[in-house]
Amino acid sequence: MNNKHDFDLAVADAAQKLSQRSEKQAVTINRSGLKAQVETLLKLLRSAMYPRIFGDCSREDYYICDDIRITLHRAALLLYDILCDLDPDKDTEKANSLVNEFIAGLDGICALTETDVRAAYEGDPAARSETEIMLAYPAFEAISIYRIAHRLYLLGAELIARMMTEYAHRLTGIDIHPGAEIGEYFFIDHGTGVVIGETCTIKDHVKLYQGVTLGALSFKLDENGNPIKGIKRHPDIGSHVIIYAGATILGGDTVIGDNSVVGSNAWITHSIPAGSKIFYTRQD
Repeated sequence: MNNKHDFDLAVADAAQKLSQRSEKQAVTINRSGLKAQVETLLKLLRSAMYPRIFGDCSREDYYICDDIRITLHRAALLLYDILCDLDPDKDTEKANSLVNEFIAGLDGICALTETDVRAAYEGDPAARSETEIMLAYPAFEAISIYRIAHRLYLLGAELIARMMTEYAHRLTGIDIHPGAEIGEYFFIDHGTGVVIGETCTIKDHVKLYQGVTLGALSFKLDENGNPIKGIKRHPDIGSHVIIYAGATILGGDTVIGDNSVVGSNAWITHSIPAGSKIFYTRQD
């Protein structure tokens, strides 16, 4: 019996076809492990933003500012490298400006995430401390990463932002597109299976439960049958709204008014006024 493996012809043929296909790809990544780099960037940023939670603060308080400065410098260099790797023809001055503007805005991101932690503490009777929320709650993991990614998205680094929120999605089961606009004091209880689309807007003091979808009702197509990009597809959620587990709210024209409550498993494709209470009832 001949056990010799002869894959040479198949391998050569496939390699030729794949190399031709690769010529059509828009981006060539010169550095290996781009996903790992983005994950490292997130870890550096969160260590600088929350040094007592995620950083290495073994030294005296006097040196914390130095620790943060060193960590931020590493993060800035890594972000710059990633930007240039994704677009080798990118104007280096523009990349440098983007990094500087992003780093300068980190304190504002922290201010927002502090409201999210407070919302979680006040909104969950099981929460014993804000430290517990930051270390153990998937909602904080997903929302804090979203806050960082959203800032990059607004600055034009959409692909890096998307990779960050997909990393959070893998970790937590919470899928927040970095393009979504989310206000202060945002809390997701439990969280698994939550989906928030790119053009969704969420105002202040909103609470979601697991399995909530804020998605698109349908996709408008162009003359070639392809989805039209850049249009409003996802709903707007007002302030002080609670949306319970399994609810689905769809459509770019759908507005959930302030101070409304949407019950579990409700299916909503039209706007509801402020102060509404919407519940699913079985139709026999």
